[in-house]
Amino acid sequence: MTTLDLTRVTITPKGAATPLFPPLSLSVPAGQIVTVMGASGVGKSTLLDYVGGHLTAGFHATGGVTLGGQDMTRLHAEARRIGILFQDALMFPHLSVGDNLAFGLRAHVRGRAARRAAVDAALEQAGLAGFAMRDPATLSGGQRARAALMRTLLAEPAALLLDEPFSKLDTDLREDVRGFVFDHIRARAIPVLMVTHDASDAKAAGGEVVVL
Repeated sequence: MTTLDLTRVTITPKGAATPLFPPLSLSVPAGQIVTVMGASGVGKSTLLDYVGGHLTAGFHATGGVTLGGQDMTRLHAEARRIGILFQDALMFPHLSVGDNLAFGLRAHVRGRAARRAAVDAALEQAGLAGFAMRDPATLSGGQRARAALMRTLLAEPAALLLDEPFSKLDTDLREDVRGFVFDHIRARAIPVLMVTHDASDAKAAGGEVVVL
């Protein structure tokens, strides 16, 4: 089973004398969700950038990131197979819902029929059967969130990062979408690192909580 491990990770803005947070070490077992909380500006999202391979030139990071024992820090973002969900369920506006999901498919899914079948199955799991030809702009917030998750999962990530993906949903919808996301994560037994400012997200995740 794949585990995501961080070892004494620090991130320092260029030109600053001290890092954003003390050296951070944590382990995320397969199928578990570890939650990172803390005040705004403490570096929560920047930490996810480092783990996913998207850290900008404005920061310097040290420390280890391994996934299944493999050093991630030496790999480009595309090679890490670490998916991410953001606050906004970003969809390509010029593509249909189905084509948005197809964008996430791995290269080994070959042929139009196989790719269409994979997309249709994902849409059905998301409660969006028959939505393949829809314009993403016609989806509700909850529908967009579920579609974005399925697109990410179609890429078969070995780990997943959640950057406050429920923060823009109203209370009732937030609980529904959060349950959908967590259920699918656990069913695939992948390690998940989540950043949030909402204690209810951490409680629902049920795993370790780290405060920066």
